[in-house]
Amino acid sequence: MTGSDIPSSFRLAYVPGVTPTKWVRVWRERLPHTSLELVQATAAEAPGLLASGGADAGLVRLPVDRGVLSAIPLYTETTVVVIPKDHVATAAEEVSLAELSDEIVLHPLDDLLDWETLPGRPAVERPATTADAIELVAAGVGVLLVPQSLARLHHRKDLTYRPVPDAPESRVALSWPEAEVTPDLVEEFIGIVRGRTVNSTRGRAATPPRPAKDKAKAKAKDKAKDKAKRGGAGGGSGARQKPAAGRKPQSGGRAGGQSGKRGKPRGR
Repeated sequence: MTGSDIPSSFRLAYVPGVTPTKWVRVWRERLPHTSLELVQATAAEAPGLLASGGADAGLVRLPVDRGVLSAIPLYTETTVVVIPKDHVATAAEEVSLAELSDEIVLHPLDDLLDWETLPGRPAVERPATTADAIELVAAGVGVLLVPQSLARLHHRKDLTYRPVPDAPESRVALSWPEAEVTPDLVEEFIGIVRGRTVNSTRGRAATPPRPAKDKAKAKAKDKAKDKAKRGGAGGGSGARQKPAAGRKPQSGGRAGGQSGKRGKPRGR
């Protein structure tokens, strides 16, 4: 992808609880001339936003319609129970669903967990949002089960949370509109979230390929070196051979000192 082929911007949707900061930082280092625009959306809104072209890709919560959107799962979140700080469950490091059987468990309309059977006792009314449910927990009305990132997002000084290992979990994925060929900038972002290096063959080349002119020069240079090596190896090219170590070179002429010059007599 050449500079003229790179779109001027890339729109990335993300849902509450997902923090794209580190990936955005890498993007800006690698593609400083292509701005990345963040588009916040609820978990329910994000798939429709992508399908309608409102964003090029998104960090969403699964499941999504795989007939409309492509998706690469990134990680799975621990589910926690949000409770008041003076709740008896704070004495434990983790809580089971069975231990919540006598609790009023709030189930907001934007709940992200795929429940087969809702735990605990139901509230009189379902809160409209997770934020509303947090307020009810603070008021002592009940407890709330959410992905850990949402418990952190809605942090309050009077509330805390504990992991619930046997509760359903929420999976976060990178998603984009289904297409025969994945757009170049989506491939770039896939590479970033997967930790590919800047020179990865799946991403945009960081260094442009060597021009044909330079390749021809390099080839000619290699050919000359190879020819020089062949010329010095067997003595058949007219090149003077280097004498073996420890032996003096002979003066030109016949072996054995019969060169036409009288040899110097040896000392007796």
